[in-house]
Amino acid sequence: MNVSYGGLSKNRENLDGISIGAFEMAQFCAGYHPDKNRVVTVLELPFLGVENLKQEVAVSKAVYAHPAAADEMAQWNAKLLMTSPMPQYNLVGTGDPRTTLDQFKGMRVRATGGLGNAFEAVGAVPTSVTSSEAYQAMESGVVDTVAFAQHAHLSFGTINQADWWTANLNPGTVNCPVVVNIDAYESLSDAEREALDSSVDEALDHYLANYGELLKRWDAVLEEKGVEKVMISPEVLEEFRATAAAPARDAWIADMEAQGLPGQELYDLVMSTLEEAKSNGS
Repeated sequence: MNVSYGGLSKNRENLDGISIGAFEMAQFCAGYHPDKNRVVTVLELPFLGVENLKQEVAVSKAVYAHPAAADEMAQWNAKLLMTSPMPQYNLVGTGDPRTTLDQFKGMRVRATGGLGNAFEAVGAVPTSVTSSEAYQAMESGVVDTVAFAQHAHLSFGTINQADWWTANLNPGTVNCPVVVNIDAYESLSDAEREALDSSVDEALDHYLANYGELLKRWDAVLEEKGVEKVMISPEVLEEFRATAAAPARDAWIADMEAQGLPGQELYDLVMSTLEEAKSNGS
């Protein structure tokens, strides 16, 4: 078993590698190439209202199970296996904290997909450099701020460049599925396929537990690195939502419908699944 982190393919070419059978399994993030995976980008729309990782798992599973998602991935000879759920993204930045929408104007931010669109709606300048390029972009001043989940700020070192971190901006997140090459999946024996499929929920349970431990100690990480924890006011958050959420949603639905994809149906599926998850206490 050869497990690689970036050694088998360029960041934006994992689906291409899967399609030709260069490797059997890969993770990718939808915002890197929304044209390749249009359906799952519904999960990257800003301000969906997802509050935690359990809810993120629920909405991802629902979208992955939709026939439109399976059909689109089949074009890449890929089968959606599981999500790798990301918490709501937040910014780290240099210089003085940016706590109003006026201060977001002209802000150069590393943000992909729907998040990038959200920041653009309030006058920021998004760039979609890959996660592994974010530290260098921040160090060199190409960007002022980087939007990541907590683990990525640690993994890619952006927290080490930061003066401040927004604790509650929560504009949305990226969606990063794990896919398997369909030919490889179908070549498995029944027992092997069952072993793989039945391990998904267990893997997600471990993922959520492990990430929960990181979240518990996040404040200590900020203190250790001298990063100011910034709380955005409710008024600014509501202004951000009003400016970015509805236009992004409506534009996405219209774009998908124009391409023959069930945009409204997919958005409604996310909303109904999220409502059910919340009512069940997730």
